[in-house]
Amino acid sequence: MKLLLENIKELVQVREVTIPWVAGREMSVLPTIKNAFLLIEDGIIDDFGPMGKLSDVTTDWDAVTEIDCSGRLVFPAWCDSHTHLVFPSGREQEFADKIRGLSYEEIARRGGGILNSAKRLHEMPAEELYNRALQRIIEIIHLGTGAVEIKSGYGLNTEDEIKMLRVIRWLKETTPVTIRSNFLGAHSIPLEYRNNVKAYVDEVVNEMLPAIAVEELADFIDVFCDKGFFSPEDTARILEAGRKYGIRGKIHANELGFTGGVQVGVKYNVLSVDHLEHVGDDEIRSLKNSGTMPTILPGAAFFLNMPLAPVRKMIDAGLPVALASDYNPGSSPSGNMNFIVALGCIKYKMLPEEAINAATINTAYAMGLENQLGSITKGKRANVFITSEISSYSSIPYYFGANLVDTIILNGEIQERV
Repeated sequence: MKLLLENIKELVQVREVTIPWVAGREMSVLPTIKNAFLLIEDGIIDDFGPMGKLSDVTTDWDAVTEIDCSGRLVFPAWCDSHTHLVFPSGREQEFADKIRGLSYEEIARRGGGILNSAKRLHEMPAEELYNRALQRIIEIIHLGTGAVEIKSGYGLNTEDEIKMLRVIRWLKETTPVTIRSNFLGAHSIPLEYRNNVKAYVDEVVNEMLPAIAVEELADFIDVFCDKGFFSPEDTARILEAGRKYGIRGKIHANELGFTGGVQVGVKYNVLSVDHLEHVGDDEIRSLKNSGTMPTILPGAAFFLNMPLAPVRKMIDAGLPVALASDYNPGSSPSGNMNFIVALGCIKYKMLPEEAINAATINTAYAMGLENQLGSITKGKRANVFITSEISSYSSIPYYFGANLVDTIILNGEIQERV
């Protein structure tokens, strides 16, 4: 199938060659082409440029479907590198408890939070989990997301972690969105292991991981390295075990305090460290010149009224930054990346250019997809969206409550709304 998007008011995030990420001052640079065209063939970006050069393009025009994008912008689809969107149900009661003043840690100690979701997931058949997750996938697609990482971690035992990861694989096989799977058995400590965390880490390393590796269910392995959860020593052990199976690490780090999670992540060359509400000079020095992407989750900090990650300081120090939704039932029940980009600007003082880079090219890197997605580059997969008629790319974060995504194209195919 061939698609020609023509008369594009502005084609956003244009890169002539693939680059892994942008960092520091370069995050404020967002290359675009005004009055542009984009040619898609067989699911791949074939060509693009100003409309004045369209006549130079050689193709079989009889086979091309044309889309007039007058007044509209075209973006690479959002890449959401941190979600937990396979979950059994929402946690509205805990939402009310938070309003009454209970902290995240207090709710967890009462058996709420992650353990609440784990109990419900255990009771729910895989088919029902799939159907509920599928609706969330459809939702985020039409909000402009073309790639998403989905973590396990609501199983907390071998059988249920495998069930979750099989559901994620099922979604990979049956939806047009690009999905990366992440084994997060070390998401919380089950009640029966609260006085013997080492025994639970033994189970993650010696039982869960080998079973998951046999079925090749995980692209990544993750650990919640933070106060009240897993220590840097636990984290190092789990990441080392993942290495032996060829599974690269990622980490939930420094959401609740200065825990050393960033440093252990960099030591083990994890692809990203995520949350980062608590980052100081030591963490910035550790991340500088590493291959680890600092990933901020504004939805969780917004929903939980937590301290904000020092994004401005990180960018000014020369670091790259990614933005992801953390879509989950307890701390960020939204996968709307348009809102995440808006929060990046409104709360974290990111320029629109920085926030868009953080939600496209940098999040593609945070999923290991930088050679396939995240920018308008020849040879990359044609995951793009067309906006409604808007004045500029700054309209996305400015109109923070609106969905300005009009048409989504994944793998070169227009996604019909259902």
